[in-house]
Amino acid sequence: MEKYSVFVPKLVTREENFAPGHRACVGCGEALAVRQACKALGRSAIVVSATGCMEVVSSPFPETSWRLPWIHTLFENAAAVASGAEAGLKALVKKGKRPAREIGIVAMAGDGGTSDIGLQALSGALERGHDFLYICFDNEAYMNTGIQRSSATPFGASTTTAPAGKVSIGQVTWKKNLPAIAAAHDIPYVATACPSYPFDLMAKVKKGVATPGPAYIHILSVCPTGWRCPPDLTVKIG
Repeated sequence: MEKYSVFVPKLVTREENFAPGHRACVGCGEALAVRQACKALGRSAIVVSATGCMEVVSSPFPETSWRLPWIHTLFENAAAVASGAEAGLKALVKKGKRPAREIGIVAMAGDGGTSDIGLQALSGALERGHDFLYICFDNEAYMNTGIQRSSATPFGASTTTAPAGKVSIGQVTWKKNLPAIAAAHDIPYVATACPSYPFDLMAKVKKGVATPGPAYIHILSVCPTGWRCPPDLTVKIG
């Protein structure tokens, strides 16, 4: 029992695969979501992380917060790199160079790296049927580079590239429905989650990585810096 802490009637492992000490903003909902997801994944997983908030705050050379195998990719190709990792592991098993044990391949990216820059790579990986889990951490803008709008920014939101004021309401287009786009590829598993509901999030990550074939989870991640909300209200807002 020393490895677990009791929370409500359930048990959560004390093992931290996303270590503290990273440089995320106070109240970062995405860091909380990554922590919960990594608890669900355990150590038998390889994480492919697109450039974005979590990559910047968690891996300033020579430091890292990742306690499981982790690959940094470009903004646009997390799904493509995850596809290659999955195919490479299959090839090694086929050649008898590694045992045939389950290793989860998990791609992680923000809404910009998913809905805009990385949509082509994601669509291709889902269509080809690669056995991997893709997690989009959606804080509804390009927060890492200065709160610029993305196609996941909701209508009426104010960003640095779509400011609200006398001339405009702010964002003038509707939020792109990424879970629906993923589901349209007829993949085995699509889910939505939020770190405000940790057991739901962790259960969905476990199910997604265990599902044969491609899986997609869309996680709403409150960003106090970009949303201009008090950092102590992250969980309540989520």
